[in-house]
Amino acid sequence: MRYEEPVYRPPSEANSLLIQATLGCPHNQCTFCGMYKGKKFRIRPVSEIKEDICLAKESYGDSVPEADPSFGGHVETMFFPDGNTIIMKTDQLEEIFKFAYQTFPNLKRITLYGSAKIIKFKTLEELIRLRKAGLKRIHMGLESGNDRILKKIQKGADAQTMTEIGQRVKKAGMELSEYVLIGIGGEKLWREHAVDTADVLNAINPDFIRLRTWVPVPVAPLYKDYEAGDFKLLSPHAALREIKLLLEKLEVSSLFLSDHISNFVNISGHLPRDKKSMLKKIDEGLQLDESSFRTEIIERL
Repeated sequence: MRYEEPVYRPPSEANSLLIQATLGCPHNQCTFCGMYKGKKFRIRPVSEIKEDICLAKESYGDSVPEADPSFGGHVETMFFPDGNTIIMKTDQLEEIFKFAYQTFPNLKRITLYGSAKIIKFKTLEELIRLRKAGLKRIHMGLESGNDRILKKIQKGADAQTMTEIGQRVKKAGMELSEYVLIGIGGEKLWREHAVDTADVLNAINPDFIRLRTWVPVPVAPLYKDYEAGDFKLLSPHAALREIKLLLEKLEVSSLFLSDHISNFVNISGHLPRDKKSMLKKIDEGLQLDESSFRTEIIERL
């Protein structure tokens, strides 16, 4: 396989075959993110992408190397890094997806990253075409539903755009996994961050809500503000209080997950069914001494 490092994928795609269709991120201005800094964005030719799919078939057959036995050992899911592969032309994506399903007969799902800023250039009809071609899920970074925060972190979309694009993806019949960045409002805007983010999520009702807690990675532009003392990180207890407020305000039928090493406590469950038990777990976490939580900085996630 041909990969240009580093290659990122969500933890939930751990058993997916990774086919790198784009390199870097076409936006790459988010101040909190260090994933693609120093990596020039480009789209790989469709012919190269198809070649990699064929190489994967030659290397693995129809099995996943070191796959979780619960997945049956077959290539059942495929994830397309890098950032915002959805930016490719719809015709190109259709061609790649159909080829992937032809090559791997047990393939059940194709997924990729897609931001609201980029997806807004895809019509509902185009998204439906992609869903019919096999794109079953999009991983989208909401980060926050607060416009002041979204502007500060240079996300490239406001809350209204986030809402409209999330609704468009859902209307197209795809699964939507929305990511919320805990602590990105800092000490000053934590309450607004929680409340406004809940409002956007309630309007979208995504299939998945996934928590990530922001940590000051040195290559991220926001690290300079943190280092200078202009951005105050939330303490573990403050982060839990932010999650608690977010949960209290949510009125969705989503799977809520904190499936990442950056988070202080693993709080997961189906909403609204498990809200009470999740809030109880947060309260239990608030009773723990803050020294029992992870250290403040994770150099590389």
